[in-house]
Amino acid sequence: MLVSMKDILSAANRGKYAVLAINCFNLESACATVKAAEKRRSPIIIDLLQEHMEKHIAKEILLPSVVKMAKLATVDVAINLDHGKSVDYVKECIVDGFTGVMIDQSEGNFKDNVRITKEIMDCALPKNIGVEAEVGNMGAVKNNQFTKQEMYTDPKEAIKFIRRTNVTALAISFGSSHGVMPKDFIPKFNFDIVKEIKKATGIPLVMHGGSGCGKDNIAKAVTVGINKVNVGSDILKAQSEAVYVQQQEDRYMDYVDLLQITMTEAEKAVDEYINVVGSTNKTSVTL
Repeated sequence: MLVSMKDILSAANRGKYAVLAINCFNLESACATVKAAEKRRSPIIIDLLQEHMEKHIAKEILLPSVVKMAKLATVDVAINLDHGKSVDYVKECIVDGFTGVMIDQSEGNFKDNVRITKEIMDCALPKNIGVEAEVGNMGAVKNNQFTKQEMYTDPKEAIKFIRRTNVTALAISFGSSHGVMPKDFIPKFNFDIVKEIKKATGIPLVMHGGSGCGKDNIAKAVTVGINKVNVGSDILKAQSEAVYVQQQEDRYMDYVDLLQITMTEAEKAVDEYINVVGSTNKTSVTL
């Protein structure tokens, strides 16, 4: 069933578990994600990235099919715009049928981040659409340099941001990072950041860059207050490796059969993460 990300995260916050948000780049990956969630009887969030939809497949084409898929699902499914950079684009997504949007102004100054997030909240709340924002960067900065300042969100700044915007959920950085870590770079997770923000605000907190963080770190993050875990790279990696292996065995395999193999591997990868975040067999927010 298609539901609001706001409601999914509210239920997760009350139940002290997290819900996966899987970056889906086509209908096959979205289908695999929903299938994994249905087998686990778990709520799920389908993340659609603004950059991907602008470059590869327009939201006007992709979204209607994903919405239909969510409505037919036997578990709760939210559809979220991931890393919405353009205010106009985010507003379009609110109108078009997304049930959650992320407005990412973390690269700008704090004052503008607050102002723009409040503007999006004003548009989304009347439609019961969840809004995610971000304070701090998720590790990777210009030229792939990593510094302590970019790796960790300032808790005091995050708390101030939440109180000024009343945002639904906040993505924070406490050691995880988007993409692939630089060679020999081992992130140090600071779970006290999560604890401090959670204690002061009580709202759903979001962990980006779940791939490659280690399942123990994710599980611990959930216990201290994370309610949404974004995963993308590991799902793509599972599909890419499946294609490579199959191509070694049968270079001219029918493309439709090859797609089915990638869907199966994606489903397995999503299943593993659902087990980690603790959302298996969680009560539907629609009941």
